[in-house]
Amino acid sequence: MKADVVVHRDFRVASIDPRLYSSFLEHLGRAVYGGIYEPGHPTADADGFRQDVIDLVKQLDTPYCRYPGGNFVSAYDWQDGIGPRSERPVRLDLAWRTRESNQIGVNEFVDWCKKAKTEPMLAVNLGSRGLDSARNFLEYCNHPGGTYWSDLRRKHGWEAPHNVRLWCLGNEMDGPWQVGHKSAQEYGRLADETAKAMRNFDRSLELVVCGSSHSDMQTYPDWEAQVLNECYDSADYISLHMYFANREKNTLNYLARTTKLDRYITTIGGVIDYIKAKKRSKKTIGISFDEWNVWYHSNQQDKDILAKNEWPDAPHLLEDVYNFEDVLQVGGILNTFIRRSDRVRIACIAQLVNVIAPIMTENGGPAWRQTIYYPFYFASKYGRGSALQLIADAPTYDCDEADDVPYLDASAVLSDDSQMLTFFVVNRHPQNALDLDARLDGFANARVLEQVEMTHPDLEAVNTARQPETVAPIRVENAKIEDGRLRASLKPQSYSVIRLSV
Repeated sequence: MKADVVVHRDFRVASIDPRLYSSFLEHLGRAVYGGIYEPGHPTADADGFRQDVIDLVKQLDTPYCRYPGGNFVSAYDWQDGIGPRSERPVRLDLAWRTRESNQIGVNEFVDWCKKAKTEPMLAVNLGSRGLDSARNFLEYCNHPGGTYWSDLRRKHGWEAPHNVRLWCLGNEMDGPWQVGHKSAQEYGRLADETAKAMRNFDRSLELVVCGSSHSDMQTYPDWEAQVLNECYDSADYISLHMYFANREKNTLNYLARTTKLDRYITTIGGVIDYIKAKKRSKKTIGISFDEWNVWYHSNQQDKDILAKNEWPDAPHLLEDVYNFEDVLQVGGILNTFIRRSDRVRIACIAQLVNVIAPIMTENGGPAWRQTIYYPFYFASKYGRGSALQLIADAPTYDCDEADDVPYLDASAVLSDDSQMLTFFVVNRHPQNALDLDARLDGFANARVLEQVEMTHPDLEAVNTARQPETVAPIRVENAKIEDGRLRASLKPQSYSVIRLSV
């Protein structure tokens, strides 16, 4: 089977915002307690943060980390997580029916961000709380001193302001499951007023308003239109969320779900353009895809834990163990974000540690890379620069999700210095290799630097604490440049990264 591709140096989709490779940590399960924070662990530093986890996070080079939720934030009082730890209250988290010790709050999270070489993306509670709590939270975090809230932060031991630039105005407020769920007009008005108050403090802040929790919501896409009609002038981004599952055990249908993701982005892009025209605005709202990942492996385990009604501390919730098949899916999701980087400016893999995450830990034991760690790592490392338009002609298949789905899923990125061209390629075909033939227009001096491949005979192969590299990338050398074309053989059901010096 052959896949023909044309790429041209000057035909660019967009300059990729590095924040496309951001992450997410929620007070859920063992994401925080037992994930990033475990005092007494052999690698824990003086602040109780696991150094082995920090090392793995730093390798991902994730520019921003969204915190503290997620559904958790909609009933969360940020003041519970500040001040002396011995005086912090233990609360019941209504979102995940667990107990929250509040031993980690905003100050500790910002400290962890500095250690992990990432920036905080904070969410405010517009469910059970509102505008006043949000503006006080902002002042506590960002004002230098001389006011009640900023001096309280200094009293707590953080003299310098945190200078948080990126803020989410609530979470999934379209969802009936959300504490404080609102209609689109109610939420849009509240978001607008909250945004105006926060901008009265600092007009340079970047603010994200809630879009649809997923594209199957009954209110989608009218939710986005109503919300943006209320707050278009005061917002910078609208958030979208999407999770992927293969409960029916149909690999080709599963991998085709990135076409649904693409339609989701296209639709909301159209809504943004409609409201922009309606408002006669010069500003274009961006998309913040601030929750995305594969999520289904742990569903039954989660139901069993929550059915006990015990309000546990940091239980093993949402601990999906990812397999090789999920590598192909995550590779395709990232390719979609790269190809649609003109619209999607921020994206956060959900989540970072233990909870539907690329990194897993054992309490008191090791940390290791899940299978999906690798496609995210390669995209974050080499997917920065300009996304190039690809014209592809490859064999296709039909399935329940969509028709004419190409077996080839590819994206290409030209580095900021225009010295490196990287292809990220998924061959979805279960039996046949794909012979990639890519015409390189404007790249006369191209040569192959590296070819990395991920494949495995067992789609359900996983990495574990005892066997952490069952599924891992290997270097191969079948890619070559001939007559101004990149030619490479892509194994069946494989993920490949091909880097060229140009």
